[in-house]
Amino acid sequence: MTTRDTTDETIVYAKIHPAIGIARVGNSKQEDGYYIGPQVTNPPPKEPGAYRDATGALKREVAQFRLYGYNANGDVVRELTMDDNTQIEWRVELANHKAAWYDFEIALDIPEAKTATPSTRRNADITDRGLLSIEPGPRSISTPETQGPDYHFTGGSFMGIEVPLGELRTDKVGRLEAFGGLGQSANYEHKAPTTFANNDGWYDDTSDGPVTASVTLHGRKLEVAPAWVVVAPPNYGPQQKTIRTMYDLMTDVAVQAGQLPAPTRPSFQHDILPIFTALCDLQWMNAGFAAGFGFGMPQHFLDPHYLRQLAHPGNTYKELRRTVVHAFRNPADQEVSMNLWPWIYGDAMDVPMPPLVNAMNALTETQLAMLDCWAEGEFEADFDPDAPPSTPRSIDEVPVAEQPAMLDRAELEFCLADAFHPGCEMTWPVRHATMYSEPFRWRHRDPSNPEPDYGTTLTPSEALSYNGPLYAQFPGSITRWMAIPWQTDTASCRSGYDPKYDPYLPTFWPARVPNQVLSKKNYDTVMNTDLPREQRLEAFNQRADWDRTLGVGYDTQLANMIDHFDDMGIVEVRPGIKDDPDFPPVMQVEDRGGEAMTPEERHLTDHGMRHAAMRQKPDR
Repeated sequence: MTTRDTTDETIVYAKIHPAIGIARVGNSKQEDGYYIGPQVTNPPPKEPGAYRDATGALKREVAQFRLYGYNANGDVVRELTMDDNTQIEWRVELANHKAAWYDFEIALDIPEAKTATPSTRRNADITDRGLLSIEPGPRSISTPETQGPDYHFTGGSFMGIEVPLGELRTDKVGRLEAFGGLGQSANYEHKAPTTFANNDGWYDDTSDGPVTASVTLHGRKLEVAPAWVVVAPPNYGPQQKTIRTMYDLMTDVAVQAGQLPAPTRPSFQHDILPIFTALCDLQWMNAGFAAGFGFGMPQHFLDPHYLRQLAHPGNTYKELRRTVVHAFRNPADQEVSMNLWPWIYGDAMDVPMPPLVNAMNALTETQLAMLDCWAEGEFEADFDPDAPPSTPRSIDEVPVAEQPAMLDRAELEFCLADAFHPGCEMTWPVRHATMYSEPFRWRHRDPSNPEPDYGTTLTPSEALSYNGPLYAQFPGSITRWMAIPWQTDTASCRSGYDPKYDPYLPTFWPARVPNQVLSKKNYDTVMNTDLPREQRLEAFNQRADWDRTLGVGYDTQLANMIDHFDDMGIVEVRPGIKDDPDFPPVMQVEDRGGEAMTPEERHLTDHGMRHAAMRQKPDR
């Protein structure tokens, strides 16, 4: 007797995936000066040089969006592409409201915000606020393999200066490709930047906005769940993930809101191991993490022997698991020590470092709960060290039914939920469930219901109110919270703000903005087996300051990051040395860099940076 397939293949609605797509600026103007962003959670590393064009300029990261048809049970039926039976019209609207929004002082949803400097308007002396917003309007595209000036986000301006925000294209089957800007930032009065977040008179070409689609299938119009695109700064560590990713954060938001079930028996392979892997991989981005979790160090979790112990079920290594869990910071304990993991600054970080729980970052409640389950032995012991890698290396290797979830997750796993001060891709509003229509998908504001004017100062109570900005979103409402221009924040992301405690720890956003890196020069020394082993070991354990290419002095570094952000090193994956106890088989290496600063030059630069961190805002 044959079993009949009762799968319902009738498509009744569609969704756009990823629900939140990430594009990144770059200054390459060549036709092929771009690449598609991550579409699986562990994509293979690109070849050295792949993130630059032939001139050395940085390629733009492009967010690709796909449409999937769902049946009445909510099951994925198939991907919808442009063909004779399927008509698709994509519509995207990008905007940049940074200069018209409020100064970033602190995340407005933490207790410390009540006594912090008030968040007043940026460019407060400009009465015509519309001059400060870059709004090119929507663009639509409805044919495959299409590009051109008609699909460019031109026409928007800042103080009368036209600022292009990117463009749209489609691939050969009609998938949408959303491009951001070219990394152009400037001051309309030609004034220099003075601080990390709030520089009046400045604009940049990051942006964000809704992605919608009109779909007609066999003559029948489908309802389509919309998406969003965020245009963020470049990714200088493209293979890196942080310890608390944006996917982790948004998962926790959904769990806390009851939109997703709380995990009760985590997988070691998929839930626990990624935390340990991130701690170890940050050895390529920060010298403190290299000493603490790097290859050959006592807490190198990826050492095969150690990993077998951590993955072993039962009581044999229960106390080991418990001691590891106790090393992680848990906000419920009200612990203010910088010693606990992760060694990453938090929302309330300041100079000097305040004795506050929120001054240091922590894993999400969901991550901490999974670690507790693991410590007690309540986990799926699904780690097989001898099994070949089974992770899909491209989205085409993923079963169609699982592709939407994979696309949603992959984009967000390469975004940071480190300190929201303010952040890299997005900031603190995204940890509020009111922002979401469903897990990982933001609400869209109806144009007929504009956001109210919050006045000259945005207070915490107003920001968190029922009529505040944490509900339905509109073009430009995500990136407006971020630093202006983005380059000044990227140039200010450092580690070891208190050198008396540690010159390398804690750190800001190392997975996106490196602190100390393995230079090409030292890598070449390591790989030269004709050299004395001690010399090679010294080179491997030495890290170079990533910001050394920006020059000496904090103000100089801000200016140079704006003009030459493409000169900063990309940390690339390169072959290491196999079967050697002192050197890993795979390394991550800075692709370019300059000579090291002298101690005096480094002191001068860091002193200026710390002074600016305390000042927070430019003199007006």
